[in-house]
Amino acid sequence: MHIAVMITVVLLPILGGILIPLLPFKSRRDLLWYVQALVLLNSILVAAMLFFQPEEAFVLFRFTGNLRVSFHLDGLGRVFAALAAVLWPPAVLYSFEYMDKDNNEKSFYMFYIITYGVTLGIAMADNILTMYFFFEMMSLVTLPLILHSRTREAVLASRSYLYYMIGGAAFAFIGMVFILSYGVTSAFVPGGVLDAAIIGDKTNLMLLMYVLCFLGFGVKTAVWPFSNWLPRAGVAPTPVTALLHAVAVVNTGAFAVMRITYYSFGPGMLRGTWAQDTVMLLVIFTIVYGCGRALKETHIKRRLAWSTVSNLSYILFGAVLMSPLGLAGALCHMLFHSFMKVGSFFCAGAVIHETGCSFIQELNGLGRKMPKVLAVFTLCGMALMGVPGLAGFVSKWHLAQAAVASDNPMALAGVGALLVSALFTAIYMLTISVRAFFPGKDFDYNKVPEARDPGWKMLLPLAVFAAAILLFGLYSRPFREVLWDVASAMPPQ
Repeated sequence: MHIAVMITVVLLPILGGILIPLLPFKSRRDLLWYVQALVLLNSILVAAMLFFQPEEAFVLFRFTGNLRVSFHLDGLGRVFAALAAVLWPPAVLYSFEYMDKDNNEKSFYMFYIITYGVTLGIAMADNILTMYFFFEMMSLVTLPLILHSRTREAVLASRSYLYYMIGGAAFAFIGMVFILSYGVTSAFVPGGVLDAAIIGDKTNLMLLMYVLCFLGFGVKTAVWPFSNWLPRAGVAPTPVTALLHAVAVVNTGAFAVMRITYYSFGPGMLRGTWAQDTVMLLVIFTIVYGCGRALKETHIKRRLAWSTVSNLSYILFGAVLMSPLGLAGALCHMLFHSFMKVGSFFCAGAVIHETGCSFIQELNGLGRKMPKVLAVFTLCGMALMGVPGLAGFVSKWHLAQAAVASDNPMALAGVGALLVSALFTAIYMLTISVRAFFPGKDFDYNKVPEARDPGWKMLLPLAVFAAAILLFGLYSRPFREVLWDVASAMPPQ
């Protein structure tokens, strides 16, 4: 029974999404009921699966030898699956109002729902081949979402996305081949699967393969120098960009890096090597580079996208510390950042939907017209900069603790990058809130676009994310304990 649920939560959204253009919906309302019911049902099934965790793996099909597509739910997969299951229902509800004037909703919801199933396929991948299979499927099903508007900007953004993903797939494939060749199994095993006897004197070659694999999967996290595709993807509808920048694409990249680091290559082989220094240098640079680009950006969604580039490398920074504390910090920021960033994007989307304004200089005085949306945006901004009592402070604190405990000089430089990023984040997020609420005593409010806070379908998800940010900030201990249990499952190296 447990195995049946495990395969159902992957296939139900995929097959249910494929049926959307084929079913004869009599009205838009019927379509929306179908979509919301499908997503809610699948999230309930995921919750049941997490509660009654299946112990054995399920083989969907086998190629040859140990090459198979199979599913298994371990601690790391449970965290990622739970995150997707919690975020998708409110995101779908938000989309109902945002997409109300779109003429191609069936296509949108088809790929939007399929992406849910593919994300769960990555979360529950039992081995690197299965993860790679769904990882590349993710690129294919999200490409039409970026292309959705069919404008010239959308076409260029989708081309850029495709080129980056193809390059990343090539790098990741090379690394996967070496893992399969020099590992005792293709499955994910805490501590890694490489056989020292088989590797022999090829340690430096395997370290090079790790760097290639890191870059291949890291393309989806927009690590420098592969960052430019993410801001360009902001041309997609906001419900897409919010999940692209918080769960469906970028977090799958971070999740894959955790898998290959801790469950394939193994931190014991990587820690203290030039490979660790190389990838750590890249993520530290990306932290500062991303927030620096956000500081200069005047388009609100692209500013948030560059913020995502920076924050994703927070997660990678924790992962490449190669320690249980680092992994726990990375998971903590992956979880908390998802809520902070989806909330920020949804606020930006509500502003664009109600006013048509996309540039920051157009938001002066808008706080008087849309106080609820801009208040949630301010809360998300304060959380992202790391204000105590909010979610972002908790995850950044744990990342800094892990860096100091690592006794790695470069990790201490990473702590400095976190501090610089916090300062830049305060500037690029709070300047928007100051413009909206305090445009100046001589400001002419007649210049503010006619607008109001959106309807409940948009406001309810915003309230949920705001509550989560406060909950994680004030009462994070139960969540941190779960994440520590996952991280501490690594065998001593």
